[in-house]
Amino acid sequence: MNLVFFGSGAFGLPTLKALAKEHTVHAVVTQPDRRAGRGGKTTPTPIGAWAAEHLEGTPLFKPERVNEADKREAIRAHDADAWVVIAFGQKLGRGLLEDRFAINLHASLLPRWRGAAPINAAILAGDTTTGNSVITLADRMDAGLVLGQTERVIDPMHNIGELHDLLAEDGPRLVLDVLEDHGRGNLQPVEQDESLVTLAGKLAKTDGWIDFTESAEVAQRRVHGLTPWPGVTVEHRGEPLKLLRVGLGDPFDAPPGTLDHQGHAACAGGTSVALLEVQPPGKRPMPWADYANGRQVKAGEQLIGRSARSA
Repeated sequence: MNLVFFGSGAFGLPTLKALAKEHTVHAVVTQPDRRAGRGGKTTPTPIGAWAAEHLEGTPLFKPERVNEADKREAIRAHDADAWVVIAFGQKLGRGLLEDRFAINLHASLLPRWRGAAPINAAILAGDTTTGNSVITLADRMDAGLVLGQTERVIDPMHNIGELHDLLAEDGPRLVLDVLEDHGRGNLQPVEQDESLVTLAGKLAKTDGWIDFTESAEVAQRRVHGLTPWPGVTVEHRGEPLKLLRVGLGDPFDAPPGTLDHQGHAACAGGTSVALLEVQPPGKRPMPWADYANGRQVKAGEQLIGRSARSA
């Protein structure tokens, strides 16, 4: 099958690799190179970097605006049986999509969690399962017909980065199956139930907070649902401290954020989170035990979360 692939983020890499192995990728379309890192070095997207190295001779488009007439026509000139779109970062307009079979891999069980941050949203909401959906492209965001889905149980100890990678690895088989069904004329599109739609808005750096006046389960979901980005930062001894991984600790009653001798931080209702991994400013991630031993942290000290800082 001849394909055109649209993608930018690392989420689409496993699928692009599988497609390149089992089909013919006629062209790859990705976002332009951007400045990144402290040195401001111009860096290609993960998709762009891999395609340049492994798909030598395959046209690689990096349009600032993919729907502009000249870019649109250049891409459409590559005849293909299907277009595969994964975390591309620009909306494909009607003029670009006209008379093309185009599918999108989205990291949620649609209609739950349409939008920019579906994996974060699933963890933050306490969902026990999530998955991937392959859909047709529609005018409204993530509102296309569902062509196939896979499910995955959410491990409460997994953070967003780990769950992202697991779902990315689930993508290739699902996309390949949908393409196979398309080739055989066996697709059975299903309309999304609009009454079940939930939205996963784009996250910002300001979302990296935790509130110890909430339950330990909610606190754990915030840490894991926001790590590695934007990250959850608390205050300890007047300095910022990133919480990278927490478990559910033993019950104890104390003011929110108070530490016991085991490295548990008090939360609402007598619950607590067990601090497992943290990162002080300018340091590498480390076990809480190493941080506590190095700074001789005592029971009764407090981690300051959002509610306490704003009180």
